[in-house]
Amino acid sequence: MKLTTLTLATLLAAATAAQAEVKIALDTAPDLATSGSYNWVSAFEASLTAAGMDVRELPRGAVGAEAEVFDQISTGLLEVSLSDVRSVAQVDPFIYGVRLPYIFDDAAHMDRALAAGDVFARINESIAGQEVILAALVPLGPSSGIITTDQAVRSPADMSGLRMRALDDAQIAMYQAWGSSGTIVPWGEVPTGLQTGVIDGYLNSPTVPIMFGQTDFVRNFSDAGVIIPLRAVLFSQAWYSDLSDADRAAVDAAVEAGNAANRAWLAGMTDTALTDLEAAGVTVQRLSAEERAVFRDLSSTTYQSDLMVAEDVARWVDLAAQTR
Repeated sequence: MKLTTLTLATLLAAATAAQAEVKIALDTAPDLATSGSYNWVSAFEASLTAAGMDVRELPRGAVGAEAEVFDQISTGLLEVSLSDVRSVAQVDPFIYGVRLPYIFDDAAHMDRALAAGDVFARINESIAGQEVILAALVPLGPSSGIITTDQAVRSPADMSGLRMRALDDAQIAMYQAWGSSGTIVPWGEVPTGLQTGVIDGYLNSPTVPIMFGQTDFVRNFSDAGVIIPLRAVLFSQAWYSDLSDADRAAVDAAVEAGNAANRAWLAGMTDTALTDLEAAGVTVQRLSAEERAVFRDLSSTTYQSDLMVAEDVARWVDLAAQTR
């Protein structure tokens, strides 16, 4: 036990000594054309560099899977990560509200709701014991649609018999409400699952099949606009708290720069993502407002689940209504 304590102390001392270097764990390839999260990172990094801070990008998977990244953030061995929203939800399920289907019209609506509900302050108070800070929520790309290998989808009836990759039990319930089925599959296994027929598709941004090189076997995209695919920017609390006032102000300014760059990229990508998919050989179904409404009405039945208590769901619905 004493040796373990000394080893951890040594690692933490090394992290403190190297505090001038800000290590960022990436979630995608460093591609400004397709990745909303990397647009955030690029602007954040440029702002920190201009303030005299050294930044190092760590490629996706370089420090392990989501759990390992979260552990390194919480122990101060890593300063910044682009993490799955579930990394925060395991401590405070309230954040799952951002993943309720059709809760937001777009990213601007989400930003208004987050501000009106003082959501970052609320969540950071509840996760403080984990020594992490939620600094931003970053759209990975335009709102999620239905991505399939074979079946083109314009209505829930088109999904009958499809088995979809799900993030969690709540998403399985949503697929069931649409008349299909879902199974939880880790992201790393999705390409194989699609090619072997274990799954018939998944829900994500139209940028994702291109970003991850899946257009050889993903053939259809339905522009259903279900949720905004997000990454959670996490800070090490120990790192952020130990910054000088000037450096902390520089980091805060860099967050704002990242947010602005991401939202600007998103605005432009929303207009081109579907045509980019078509250029890559993917058939795009552009749904009308009436066609989307069918999916939205069916999805609302899944808002009550084991992921969030009813009071939290009601709070998100109220915030969305107030800021729409």
